[in-house]
Amino acid sequence: MTHPAPTPEQLTDLTPDRSADLFIAGGGMVGMTLGIVAARAGLSVVVADRELPATQLAPPFDGRASAIAYGTKRMLETAGIWPELAAEAEPILEIRVSEERSPLFLHYDHAELGDEPLGWMLENRFIRRGLHAVAAQTANLTVLAPAAVTAVERGPVFAIATLADGRRVRAALVVAADGVRSSVREAAGIPVARHDYGQTAIVVTVEHELPHNNIAHEHFRAPGPFAILPLRGNRASLVWTEHTAVAPALLALDDAQFNIELGRRFGDFLGAVKATGPRWSYPLRLSHARRYSDQRLVLAGDAAHGLHPLAGQNLNLGFRDVAALVELIVDARRLGRDIGDPDILADYEKWRRLDNTTLIALTHSLNRLFSNDIAPVKLARGLGLAAVNRVPPLKKVLMQHARGTTGMLPRLLRGEAL
Repeated sequence: MTHPAPTPEQLTDLTPDRSADLFIAGGGMVGMTLGIVAARAGLSVVVADRELPATQLAPPFDGRASAIAYGTKRMLETAGIWPELAAEAEPILEIRVSEERSPLFLHYDHAELGDEPLGWMLENRFIRRGLHAVAAQTANLTVLAPAAVTAVERGPVFAIATLADGRRVRAALVVAADGVRSSVREAAGIPVARHDYGQTAIVVTVEHELPHNNIAHEHFRAPGPFAILPLRGNRASLVWTEHTAVAPALLALDDAQFNIELGRRFGDFLGAVKATGPRWSYPLRLSHARRYSDQRLVLAGDAAHGLHPLAGQNLNLGFRDVAALVELIVDARRLGRDIGDPDILADYEKWRRLDNTTLIALTHSLNRLFSNDIAPVKLARGLGLAAVNRVPPLKKVLMQHARGTTGMLPRLLRGEAL
């Protein structure tokens, strides 16, 4: 896929099938949310989704789930999206972080900050289904699906995106929200910094005998973190990190043997436990685009950044991208400015890069600190967790960070309308 920069005359010769203020390549959770929020703020938006709408409206159970931080929930609520998600959302009231087999742990309790949960767990299928339902009711928003983007030609005046079926969409600004292997980003020649952790995440939903009481657990083990995240009913979403060399053998086990290995690591604090549904796995790699923008183009979500899942914040960072970008371009439009103005895109990059870089560095450092089995280091880690637990002001700051309520927040993340 090549992207020469055409002259204005060449672009004028390409008669588009559609025109919009904003064209979004990628109709996943970040891309579709961006489309809805921007359209409801008055922009005309086209989203190109590679998957069939029917797959999203009646999605099968696939075992994948995501954490929604309190700040993200405020944005979704303000945008009118949350009512379509709330029925399937399971609140996280407490978080317990511990060193494997250590009696010392760090405990977050939502009651220390107020009445609202620290966050919510939602199966990805319900998020996608809810977003498509809201999109269908949103004026100014056109969803093209299935629609693969094959080219994006960008000039000084506007850009034209070409789809696999030959349709063309002209827009003032293109957003690459097409994932960590973004073809739009790669075609624009935007380099990406990468790091392979040598770890694989095994993701599966588990059923357990006893109620989880809305407590999320993060156990740090030498191969990597083992996160147990509450879902509706006596179920949890499990993110089980293993060395890349070990993971294939675990994934190849039959159900009975897999459940034996699962039980050894999970423990019996929730009674008998077993995996249900398919097992997913993906290699854990850090990726961070060297820049978030180019002429008439910005990156959002995984196309811009991918971090270790130990903090469960990657999707929330993508939603923060959405809130910042929409605020900037909506304010620009109200002032009569071009939403693809390079100064606006530079403001977006400046705003988001600090937040993303900070969390990437934090998760990277924590993974390196906890993913080893050196006895003195293990003892120091356990003592450190217990010490933080006994310093209420510090713990409160960490809880607010986990809730997504710190830093220079866009209006939507503060629960304020655009």
